Amino acid sequence: MLLSLLIIIPFLSSFFSFFSPRLHNNFPRWIALSGIIATLLVVIQIFFQENYHIFQIRHYPNWNYQLIVPWISRFGIEFNIALDGLSIIMLIFSSFLSIIAIICSWNEIKKNEGFFYFNFMLVFTGIIGVFISCDLFLFFCFWEIMLIPMYFLIALWSDKTEKKKNFLAANKFFLYSQTSGLILLSSILLLVFSHYYSTNILTFNYNLLINKPINIYVEYIVMIGFFLSFAIKMPIVPFHGWLPDIHSRSLSCGSVEIIGVLLKTAPYALLRYNLVLFPDSTKSFSLIAVFWGIISIFYGAWIAFSQTNIKRLIAYSSVSHMGLILIGIYSHNERALQGVVIQMLSNSLTVAALCILSGQIYKRFKTQDMSKMGGLWSCIYWIPGFSLFFSLANLGVPGTGNFIGEFLILSGVFEVFPLVSILATIGIVFSSIYSLNVIQKIFYGPCKQNIKVFFINKQEVWTIIALVFTLVFLGLNPQKIIDVSYNSIHNIQKEFNNSILKIRS
Repeated sequence: MLLSLLIIIPFLSSFFSFFSPRLHNNFPRWIALSGIIATLLVVIQIFFQENYHIFQIRHYPNWNYQLIVPWISRFGIEFNIALDGLSIIMLIFSSFLSIIAIICSWNEIKKNEGFFYFNFMLVFTGIIGVFISCDLFLFFCFWEIMLIPMYFLIALWSDKTEKKKNFLAANKFFLYSQTSGLILLSSILLLVFSHYYSTNILTFNYNLLINKPINIYVEYIVMIGFFLSFAIKMPIVPFHGWLPDIHSRSLSCGSVEIIGVLLKTAPYALLRYNLVLFPDSTKSFSLIAVFWGIISIFYGAWIAFSQTNIKRLIAYSSVSHMGLILIGIYSHNERALQGVVIQMLSNSLTVAALCILSGQIYKRFKTQDMSKMGGLWSCIYWIPGFSLFFSLANLGVPGTGNFIGEFLILSGVFEVFPLVSILATIGIVFSSIYSLNVIQKIFYGPCKQNIKVFFINKQEVWTIIALVFTLVFLGLNPQKIIDVSYNSIHNIQKEFNNSILKIRS
């Protein structure tokens, strides 16, 4: 019953938010916030019912909670959702960042609040569904549920001065996402029908599709389809074209939800599906994926350095960090996979904070062009110090979760691909250049704006402080996250290794 509430609560909250303005204009935001908090409380309740800190190494998959309800039985489709340690972590952080996004929207959204929070909660429902689906058709449905509401969030609630560009950015996002969905659906159907041809069992059940015999060439094609679909959503170069545009057009709340939460569904899916469903093909594809990751690291860092728009710079920095995550996933090293989990969470927190801070700067100066800024350190309280902290965190300063994630990934990759680890380290050094460059351009030098000294409000301050403490917690006590996700990550890697040995023997 608790598992079903993870879908029911945010889904119903979206409709309640839509109709509630008839009662009071402020009801939508309160309903949306209450829905996310209620979902988070359900996740915490599930977390404390199961001791995730005791290592119980069993055969993968070993779900701590699972709910299976017949859905379209004729085609072997079920409403099959389940949780393990990895899912729990992603759900907690997704809920936390979604609460932050709602708080950011509190004073930004003044018109059509009901429709805004309706779309926001549908996106949140889709994200939750992606993290707990154990049926491939159900996973695809949740993957696609996020598309239309996110389109409206980008098109209708972005920079009001240039509506045409808002729709162009939304259309680009729609085309990229629709391409991702079509590739994913085609790959899922090919996998299911190949499994049916081999076993005479028609099923979309994730547990049943693991390690079942299909043609090696078909497996490789399906694996490529899954990879391309997830690479578009991460995004990885050259599929990144949609991200800088929508990020530069979106409000702070939209940016937090897109870069902080939505993008992390793709690396999660690579961990959950590609490594387990297609071990042999993934192994043979590893060098290509790692090379792809190296290109993304350097390309993202170089383009970020050349940006004058602060939000586009943040978007390209995210592309660079996604390259590092891709390398960690395809290193097939357990330590690197643990680093991937830490890095996903830390990067989400860092980028979310930078999105909020850049939004506050834009609200005061009505520009994202860094060349029109300068000397703001003496004009604004709190924002410069927070910006410096998160810029340093973005380049992996010790004491933050980013340092732990990068260290685990690079040390794990070094055991398998030493040269790749060295190149990735050099790529990370470039991140220090654009991270410190943006601080120099915005906050130091002569003041280019004739403004009075001002404070940001308490709501904004406490939001950023919450992100600071969470990021420092990950940096000082990452073992808590590693303990919770240990069973999932260990068993995924163990299953991958056993599958390779079985195929070779």
